[in-house]
Amino acid sequence: MGESMKSAHRTTYIRSASSLLVALLITIISGCVSVGPDYVRPDITIYKDWHTKIKIDPSSKETNAQLLAVWWGELGDPKLTGFIEHAVKGNLDLKKAQARVREARARRGVAKAGYFPTLNATGSANQGRSIEDTGSGATSDLYSVGFDASWELDIFGGVRRSVEATQANLEASEEDRRDVLVSLLAEVAINYIDVRTYQARLAAAEANLKSQEETHQLTVWRNQAGLSDELAVQQARLNLENTRSKVPALRTGLEEAMNRIAVLLGEQPGNVHAELTNREAIPLGSLNVAVVVPADVMRRRPDVRKAERNLASQTAKVGVATADLYPKFKMSGTIGLDALSIGNLFLSGSRNYSFGPSITIPLFAGGSIRKNIDVQSALQEQYLIAYETAVLNALEEVENALVAYTEEQSRRQWLIDAATAAKLAAQLAKIKYESGITDFTSVLDADRSLLSAEDDLAQSEGKVTANLIRLYKALGGGWTSAAKEN
Repeated sequence: MGESMKSAHRTTYIRSASSLLVALLITIISGCVSVGPDYVRPDITIYKDWHTKIKIDPSSKETNAQLLAVWWGELGDPKLTGFIEHAVKGNLDLKKAQARVREARARRGVAKAGYFPTLNATGSANQGRSIEDTGSGATSDLYSVGFDASWELDIFGGVRRSVEATQANLEASEEDRRDVLVSLLAEVAINYIDVRTYQARLAAAEANLKSQEETHQLTVWRNQAGLSDELAVQQARLNLENTRSKVPALRTGLEEAMNRIAVLLGEQPGNVHAELTNREAIPLGSLNVAVVVPADVMRRRPDVRKAERNLASQTAKVGVATADLYPKFKMSGTIGLDALSIGNLFLSGSRNYSFGPSITIPLFAGGSIRKNIDVQSALQEQYLIAYETAVLNALEEVENALVAYTEEQSRRQWLIDAATAAKLAAQLAKIKYESGITDFTSVLDADRSLLSAEDDLAQSEGKVTANLIRLYKALGGGWTSAAKEN
């Protein structure tokens, strides 16, 4: 009878405690707050238009976003398009950035686990013996199995702020992957333009070599016929060998550009040579340049978006540090079976349990909690400055790319005229020399000028397209089409 009454009292106590616990949880959870600053995106004043003006087809404004998404298509080079598609699949830096995204996603999962209780199963089997001087010297066994659970209530939002921080970190890592992609697309294209530029420069050098070999042979014949002296022969030879000496450096540059493309594609150097051996013209972009307004660039560029997400993450970390100033509430409990023999382990009398709330109030920590808040706040300020710096750098990069693209177009046109004039001058100088009207110095000067003008023109044509690519990179083009979300 006594045992029955004890059991009834125990049941009543458990029910009362459970009701009290439920009421306590409802009261606490309803009053939950997230301490620390709430994140607000910084408001930075940006001019409505670019300082550098560029001639743009007025009808292109509506299609700028679409053009930026696949800017390499504007160059009209299928081989370049193929290399870019290959790079998106094989580049190792991009794969590394994708792995960082997966890491950030897993860290967010770790932070979210703080919302939930933990449950552990325990079990033990111990054997002990007391000493004879203080006990019986007998050997005893103790067997135990059970479960224990604990749950720290997120009253002041420490866990919520931690989840905010890891979510922002995840978004920052995604922007980092996109930034790697933007740079990758531009690097593949620029190195492809380098290949075509070196090939054009080699073609110009080889054509001039052929012409200078003919001139050298002409001076030899005229010297043998007594129409000129040995000086003209040696001057022609000097010019010829100087031109020939430029070829190895151009071939080295060509090989380096090809090897760089292979590595960008995730291939071993030499694997793309066969695709690039045939000389092709330097692709020139359309005059329909996809230039968006400054505000759109800030929304599009992954590096700026990444800096903003890093700031958001650090702002949440200030809240995580602030939550350490406040009490921590924890619910914990255990239920188990203890017995001196395995046979008695599952009898009703071997059961035991305990549960209840606990509170930890920080009273003294040597100022470390507040100093940690100061640390996180100072880091927040640094991330704000980093974001503002990213905005300014992005604007500068676009302005510089606009200037470079615009001015190089003008320079290219002048070099076209210069190369045309140099070619005509070389032809006239040779005719006059053959007719004996002028000495060989005019031929020498004309040949040098022609080689220089044609080499400069080839470089300028490459720079026009390379500067266009840099402009598209500065505008944040490419990732919206080529990025593969993971």
